Order: sequence, then structure tokens, then C-alpha cells
Amino acid sequence: MAFAIKDVPLTRANTVPDNPLTLLFQDDALLVVHKPAGLLVHRSPIARHETEFALQYARALNGGDHVYPVHRLDRPTSGVLVFARDPLTASQLGQQMMAGQVHKTYLAMVRGWAPESGVIDHPLKEQPDDRRLRHQPQPVRDALTRFRTLATTEIPVAIEGYDSSRYSLVECSPATGRKHQIRRHLKHISHPIIGDANHGRGRHNRYFAQRFGEARLMLAATAIAFTHPIHGSAVEIATPPESGFLRVMSIFPPSVCDQLLSLGATVTESEVS
Repeated sequence: MAFAIKDVPLTRANTVPDNPLTLLFQDDALLVVHKPAGLLVHRSPIARHETEFALQYARALNGGDHVYPVHRLDRPTSGVLVFARDPLTASQLGQQMMAGQVHKTYLAMVRGWAPESGVIDHPLKEQPDDRRLRHQPQPVRDALTRFRTLATTEIPVAIEGYDSSRYSLVECSPATGRKHQIRRHLKHISHPIIGDANHGRGRHNRYFAQRFGEARLMLAATAIAFTHPIHGSAVEIATPPESGFLRVMSIFPPSVCDQLLSLGATVTESEVS
């Protein structure tokens, strides 16, 4: 049994000058931010030339002290990102991740009208960041994603031989944490994410990039829930998609975006008894 003891609305006022991260939550153990699309979490072999990372901006929010990323978000994915403020907290949250005790929620805009709901239980081959290792045999891991369709729309634009084109807004909850899992799983069921250069459909990606003047992956991490590693309370942190995501979402009825924005950004902390 749980009861809410904190439900705090958050705004862009939680930013600092020249820092692209938005601070969502901070206490003695944790620092949780919103990462914009296009920013790497940390240095990676796939982008050796990059000099700016969410890690360094999170340190700035932490007064210059070290922080420890608890999980990763793909560079083109925006949304909730959790940092620990000490190694022990990072280890404890990492153990929750490994045990499947951390619940993540994503929103994705996909091609076609997706089923009302479903479970994608499809193993995925590991994809190492280091390109030099990709020619070597890689293990195949179990991977499971639950999803439900929140909205559908149809626009009078011929993109793939039809007079119109259909799209869905899908909420996804990965039960495992494989690289590009949601992107690969949605492609597997023939509903690739708009803007996905690796797993999507080029014609649709180009249409939206030209229409909205921005080539972006329509995938946002909107919520994360876990047990606080210090005092054991249930914590849920949620935030609406960033403005660029919502701009592309304008192809849906206005009520869809209004509903997403009405949720605001919140932190809910509950004592468990």
C-alpha cells in the first residue's frame, strides 16, 4: 500500500543558463534531468568528435561534483535521464535495473495504425558501440516490450503509393534494456518510428523532416519509476515530450497534444507500508 507525499509540478524554470538539461528532481542521492534530442549521454566510440555530453552538463547542475549515469538514452531520444550522486547509489539502482524493478515509459510516433495493445517478445542481437567489434559474432538476448496505442491519425498525403498516410502515437514499456530495443521492436511489427534513420522508413522520415524543418527521432522517454535506493520510497518522475516532438505531433487532433501538455512534469514520491 502506498500514499503520495509529494507531487511537484515542474517547469522550464528548472534550467540554468547555457545548460540544455532541465532539472526534474534532485536530493542527496539522485539527480534526474530531461535530456534533449541530439545530445549524447557520455563519450562514445560511435561519435569520437563530440565534445558535449549530458554527463558534463549534469555535473554542472551538481555544483561540479561527479555524477554517475544509471542508464542510457540513445542520442536522438529525448526525455528522463537519471544520474546518481555517488557510486553506491549508482550500484543500487543498477541492481534494480538488472532485476527488472525499474519501470520506464516512452512515447513513440510510428508509421501505420498500430494494434490497440500488445507484447513484443522478440530476441535481439547485441550491437556493440565500437564498430570494430560489429563484424564479430554477437550473442542474442531475450527482449520484451509492452505497448498500447494512445491515438491514431490519417493525413491526406501520398507517401508510399496510397492516397493518404496513417500514423499512431504509441506508449511503450520495455521490460528489458537492449540497445535500440523499442526502435527495433516497433520495426519488427512493421510500425517503425518516424525519424529513425537506422530502423525507419526513409520516405516518411524525409516527409516530416521537410514539413517541420527538423529531422528528429519521434521517441521520448516520458516517465521512470523505481524504489529510492536510500529510504525505500516509490519514486515516479514524469515529463511531457519536448517542444520539437509536440510540433510534429500536430498532425494529430489538438486534443492529443493538449492531453500530453496537461500532464506537466511531476515528481511523485510515495511511502510504502
